[in-house]
Amino acid sequence: MTTPESTRTAHREDAASRGRAGPLLSRRAAPDAPAVPLLERTLPALLQRQAMRFGERPFLSIGATRWRHGDAAVAAARVGASLRRAGIGRGDRVAVLSGNRIECLEVFLACGWIGAIAVPMNTASMGPQIGYYLADSGARLLVIEAGLVERLVHAELARCALEAIWVLADDALPATAAAAMGDVPTSLRVGAYPSSTAGSDGDVFDADAKATEPADVLPGDPLAILYTSGTTGPAKGVLCPHAQYHAWGSNTARILGVEADSVLATTLPLFHINALNNFAQAALRGARVAYETRFSASGFWPAMQAAEATHIFVLGAMVPILLAQPPSAAERAHRVRTGLGPGVPAAAMAAFAERCGVRLFEGYGSTETNYVIAAAPDAALGGTMGWLEQGFDARIVDEHDAERPDGEAGELVLRADEPFAFALGYFNRPEETVRAWRNLWFHTGDRVVRDADGSFRFIDRIKDAIRRRGENISSYEVEQVLLSHPGVAEAAVFPVRSELAEDEVMAALVARPGHDLDPAAIARHCESRLPKFSIPRYIDVVVDLPRTANGKVQKFRLRERGVGPTTWDRGSGRPPPAEGGAA
Repeated sequence: MTTPESTRTAHREDAASRGRAGPLLSRRAAPDAPAVPLLERTLPALLQRQAMRFGERPFLSIGATRWRHGDAAVAAARVGASLRRAGIGRGDRVAVLSGNRIECLEVFLACGWIGAIAVPMNTASMGPQIGYYLADSGARLLVIEAGLVERLVHAELARCALEAIWVLADDALPATAAAAMGDVPTSLRVGAYPSSTAGSDGDVFDADAKATEPADVLPGDPLAILYTSGTTGPAKGVLCPHAQYHAWGSNTARILGVEADSVLATTLPLFHINALNNFAQAALRGARVAYETRFSASGFWPAMQAAEATHIFVLGAMVPILLAQPPSAAERAHRVRTGLGPGVPAAAMAAFAERCGVRLFEGYGSTETNYVIAAAPDAALGGTMGWLEQGFDARIVDEHDAERPDGEAGELVLRADEPFAFALGYFNRPEETVRAWRNLWFHTGDRVVRDADGSFRFIDRIKDAIRRRGENISSYEVEQVLLSHPGVAEAAVFPVRSELAEDEVMAALVARPGHDLDPAAIARHCESRLPKFSIPRYIDVVVDLPRTANGKVQKFRLRERGVGPTTWDRGSGRPPPAEGGAA
């Protein structure tokens, strides 16, 4: 199925008007949904519209829970009532630390319903990061899975604005939950999550849970704070408005060709925009969405078959991991039509299509922006991110924001045509917001080339950020943990490439006088202080760090040097051979 000629022509003319005309690729696209007025691009309006249009149709599965489309608004209203009874109101922040389970979505929807702000947190976060997210966001309530409460021991809850904790437990609230949190303020209320739904698989909603009316929210009101890694400082909270979330769902559904008979399935976590976006796509199109609890290489295709998936969502490293599995009949025993796979290496994408029969969409987006650049599945697999999507503009600029000609690398900057299609900025960081959105363009920090046909190719990162296993890692946060070790005088953390075509974390350390640094001991020091994916794989103990004339560490020189004969490799526990480096 290809895009209708009228749509293709309009898109081509739009590209030409921007001076970036190129071949328009056919894609299997559903007809655009009716345009939604700006004031109706809010989560409460979406849920109410969804209930009226698709109410009894199957909608969502996660664990043992099943929802119809109409159940989403009911859950939002009832959990919203519980939040209001707990004193949560418009603009208040509610943090969530949990794996993929229905309560994550309930809290997210309920916050949008009453005008509060959801703060999903990475489940790999340890005490220091959890404490930072809570303190930085000013969250008044934390919803946390019972198995994660012991992470709060080092979270320094006394310095947070937290007033209450709701614990997610499969049965009764564990009596040890409060004790597992360590030293908490006596004023902090700890109790069980007030469950409001059991899904629509024959059970009924809790009779004690009363619904509440939605708040009169506007498209520019904040819906969520999603944390993204910092480079010269701690992680920044991206303030995402209601209309941005609506645009994520609308744009992605159009690009991927999501229709009423589609089934979206993902193993990605609900603290990322990718998985949250699946909900919006399905809600807008009357489709189904299936959430798996985690990614399993051996269980991926059986799970997609069981879900009857037509659209899948993977990250760059997942595809090489799946291809490393022994071939099996399950790789072809599925209904998957297409998938979204940003950052997948071109060779792996081609091998995936050949072996599994699934062509993946490449593309570009970020938490601050939207799905702005996309390539159709039938595009040549040559490493391009794709072409600019309708509703957005892009430039490649130098350090002075002067536009660079086609074929020359520079920083990718973006802006949207529609109000509130991008994030509002960084929470409580006005200077960083102005810096990132200077001259009315969002500066991505990514070095990109626009070719003569209008397509965009990713080159590398300008900013000092690291991406591993689909997670953005703050080099600053890792450095602070390394510097907390008594034997470390200086630390520089930077990315090197891995065999999975993503980043590995490497650290160059300078020892304090009189100390001999043991890289294995350094790694153990990090284990209780950093998420597993942030712990450096490679550690070099060096005499000094390369610097500029004014003393700033030149990390690009460390990246160029990469892994060498003296580098300790956490994967093997010993230095690699001299010829086996990665740069």
